Amino acid sequence: MFDLLEEVSAWAAEGRRFAVASVISTTGSAPRQAGAALAVSAEGEAVGSVSGGCVEGAVYELCMEVIKTGVPARRTFGYSDDDAFAVGLTCGGVIEVLVWPGPGLLRSVRPGEPVALARGLGPSAGAVLVWPDRHEGGMGDDALDAVVVAETRAMLESGTTGLRELCGVEVFVESHAPAPRMLVFGAVDFAAALTRAGRLLGYHVTVCDARPVFATRRRFPDAHEVVVDWPHRYLSRVEVDSRTVVAVLTHDAKFDVPLLEVALRTGAGYVGAMGSRRTHEDRTRRLREAGLTEEELSRLRSPIGLDLGARTPEETAVSIVAEVIASRRGAGGLPLSETRGPIHHEIHHEIHPEIHPEIHHEIHHEAVGR
Repeated sequence: MFDLLEEVSAWAAEGRRFAVASVISTTGSAPRQAGAALAVSAEGEAVGSVSGGCVEGAVYELCMEVIKTGVPARRTFGYSDDDAFAVGLTCGGVIEVLVWPGPGLLRSVRPGEPVALARGLGPSAGAVLVWPDRHEGGMGDDALDAVVVAETRAMLESGTTGLRELCGVEVFVESHAPAPRMLVFGAVDFAAALTRAGRLLGYHVTVCDARPVFATRRRFPDAHEVVVDWPHRYLSRVEVDSRTVVAVLTHDAKFDVPLLEVALRTGAGYVGAMGSRRTHEDRTRRLREAGLTEEELSRLRSPIGLDLGARTPEETAVSIVAEVIASRRGAGGLPLSETRGPIHHEIHHEIHPEIHPEIHHEIHHEAVGR
């Protein structure tokens, strides 16, 4: 749906009525995935697509009906063996579509910003817009809102779109955000393994090294970008935000120190550096001499990764991404068997103290269920 934001925002600004049909689930060889959308104005103008043409006419008519009634509609479309010309997907797949009237909360969305829209699919359906630092709207229940906001924000971080069942309510979440960045410095074998792990987690991964003989596409086929440049110079000119991971794997002072001077003064959510404890102590001393404060130095995760007993590059990559996840969620990295309370840490942070223990139990159930 967010792919159509420019068009529907213009309709909203003009005071035009419209409806948006979003694919909320697919089965088989459906032509479009969850999140694909068709928007139709009251004047009959249409933008977008939910099926590449198979059921566009039927969905168009459903949108016009929702514009008239103002009541959201949910419909499933699939292939009909009895009548090949019936409304259905000739590819054999099945799609489920949610149609809802606009503009609603979309008035608050600015093109280009990371945001997710959560819509309840029950009888008393509500909607919540969630940004990285705030939210707007609600489902009509404070306890449910806390759960939905936390889950939606987690999905926004990973750029995930899909259905979730939260506290017994089915919710469809659409995320609109560029993939978070993982900047891997040092074209070494550990970097190759970390690149694969980072891509698996949905990061846009860049490998950077000043040595052209090592920083090659052939050595890092899983990276989205391979950059030949001095690390600190490259980092100084790229966009960094709270979702950005900076992994320094060179453990060479001539690269590390100027790079970490820049990295620890950015808004990167995670900054880690590889090396022994002796290397860490020497690097910290050099960074202090370079003028970094104790507060800035406290952001450095070094030696990088969690203590998993990792030996191989692949095991080390797992320990690094495990620490990244734990730091993002505010978790301690302990075995779950040694912890108490809700497993889903972000939901735990969002919930207010006065919410009953039964809600915490439900949250624990939903987290485990995923």
